[in-house]
Amino acid sequence: MNMQSKLVQFDMKTGLSPDVKSIQRKLSQMQGMYADEGARSLMEAADDVLVYEFHDMHLPEQAGDIAFGTSITYPGKVGHEYFMTKGHFHTILDTAEVYHCLRGNGYLLMENPEGDWEARELKAGVSVYVPGRYAHRSVNISDDEPFITFFAFRADAGHDYGAIESKGFRKLIIEQNGRPAIVDNPKWK
Repeated sequence: MNMQSKLVQFDMKTGLSPDVKSIQRKLSQMQGMYADEGARSLMEAADDVLVYEFHDMHLPEQAGDIAFGTSITYPGKVGHEYFMTKGHFHTILDTAEVYHCLRGNGYLLMENPEGDWEARELKAGVSVYVPGRYAHRSVNISDDEPFITFFAFRADAGHDYGAIESKGFRKLIIEQNGRPAIVDNPKWK
């Protein structure tokens, strides 16, 4: 038997790995993701800041294997909307995923094609199971620390960003009266 294990380090404070380079998303790569595109564009022109990054472990994308890594969403807002990941469905739509919060405070926003949605708040030590058929997005509601999660899903599931890029999510998480609030997305198609 020829075992093919993989050992990877993740820094528990930063979520980053010295073993694998992260994939980074700056404001310039988030066009159309925020309700207030004008505010996003102005922020990008002033400073194209890093919104989030994640690790692709470069594992085989084969049935039976598990992909895993960390996602780091930094603190910040575009207008009143918190920094977030683009979000995605899986290409194999029935794929479930698990997220475990290592640090920070945020939400996992989820929705399926039929219109059902949930938003689960995560703090360090809390995990959420994302059922198959649900797109999901991380949202950092902290003013001063990154929202860091560890994730795992079937390795051959793939990612479908296109559906979210064209339609967005039905709901937004914004700051309202100094607290997170979930509101309808006025741009949702």
